[in-house]
Amino acid sequence: MKTAFVKEPSVISVSDSQTPDLSSGEILVQMHACGICGSDLEKVFGEYGQPSMRLGHEPAGVVIDVANDVTDFKKGDRVFTHHHVPCYDCHFCNHGNETMCKKYYETNLSPCGLSEQYVVPAWNVSHGGVLKIAESTSFEAAAMIEPLACCVRAWTKFNYQSGDSVAIFGVGPTGMMHVKIAQAKKFSKIFCFDVNDFRLDFAKKLNITESINSMDEKRFEKISQHTNEIGVDVAIVATSSLKPLEDAIEMVRKGGSIMMFGVPSKGAKINLDMSKIYSKEITLVTSYAASDSDTKEALNLIESKQIDVESLITHKYSIMDTQKAFEHARTGEGAMKIIITK
Repeated sequence: MKTAFVKEPSVISVSDSQTPDLSSGEILVQMHACGICGSDLEKVFGEYGQPSMRLGHEPAGVVIDVANDVTDFKKGDRVFTHHHVPCYDCHFCNHGNETMCKKYYETNLSPCGLSEQYVVPAWNVSHGGVLKIAESTSFEAAAMIEPLACCVRAWTKFNYQSGDSVAIFGVGPTGMMHVKIAQAKKFSKIFCFDVNDFRLDFAKKLNITESINSMDEKRFEKISQHTNEIGVDVAIVATSSLKPLEDAIEMVRKGGSIMMFGVPSKGAKINLDMSKIYSKEITLVTSYAASDSDTKEALNLIESKQIDVESLITHKYSIMDTQKAFEHARTGEGAMKIIITK
């Protein structure tokens, strides 16, 4: 079977790997679709700040084999598989910080999700990490469950009300998911910032308040005019760049919230005027990854048609063209979500 690996910085190798034998409680899945996300790009082109360098954590496919003691799944089941599942019993889990759980990092797909076939460990199988998907849900849509789940989790970290306003910095795939969530939650004003004109135009099609180039010298003035000089209630930084964080501090209202959602490079630093954060009583929060409870909510949002994710998919590549797909995703040229298919 073919599997994509990080061979060296900026280089992906797609090579043959041996199909692992199944141990007790495990299942084997044929990958049909797997998304490329920002953390994958950091692993290949940047300096990823987390321990795992495995590619592909947004896979969906068909179960092709199960261990003898597996009873909840069978061959032919259409599934989404979450790569990490927490213990739900440690100090972190008991405080709602499941993605900080030690067990969370120990549960990985083998060899990885960006492989023609992969093994789901017994822990994931028995602890809610495998979700059956309806026949009416495409594998491509199912591959969007994990990134949507990350967005769902982020929205639990700050306060908001119906009718609020939000500025979203970075309107790539997850940025656009935040747009769709804001619309579902009846936000009255949604502002999108990016330097990619294709993505700004893409956002306009969703009938947002305004798409603004991040380099626009009148960007602060525009937000002020649209919000009666108060500022936005929420700012979401959905890009690895830290520069938008400075803009977010300026644009968010007194008492507002900033969500740091994008994945910064390891060692990334920024100088902030903390007096502004203090005096404006800004709540600055972060959100890392998603738990399997978040993926269940994401699946519900997709299958109930509350959030349309499939419209965000603009390009598909075969696993043999993974290097080309990653380079395309890195530039974002004319693209939104890029999916690897079998």
